[in-house]
Amino acid sequence: MYHKKTSLGLDENVEAILAYAGIWVTGLIFLFIEKDNNHVRFHAMQSLITFFSLFIASSLVLVIPIIGILISSLITFVGTVLWLLLMYKAYNGEIFKLPYVGDLAEELIFGESFESDKN
Repeated sequence: MYHKKTSLGLDENVEAILAYAGIWVTGLIFLFIEKDNNHVRFHAMQSLITFFSLFIASSLVLVIPIIGILISSLITFVGTVLWLLLMYKAYNGEIFKLPYVGDLAEELIFGESFESDKN
């Protein structure tokens, strides 16, 4: 399978998985350092939006007595499953869009959703 190079000189699938590897932090980093490859930039943006949102939600529910810990644990579990799935899909060269978040990431990176091009 051929993968395009990136501005860092890595294969795009390697850079895309690295955009997810450090949760939202590496997503933010790759948004700034990757200038040429929109495939990688999409994954970086999706990582940033998804995992930063889950981090904020998990932190906010902790203020709820007793049940907050359970809800936060559930959010962490879901985040871990998403993290593994997204890294797998990115490594295989797929643009796997999460509902809502994927469309937002796509719009922010490409300027418009691919879905609007189909109509």
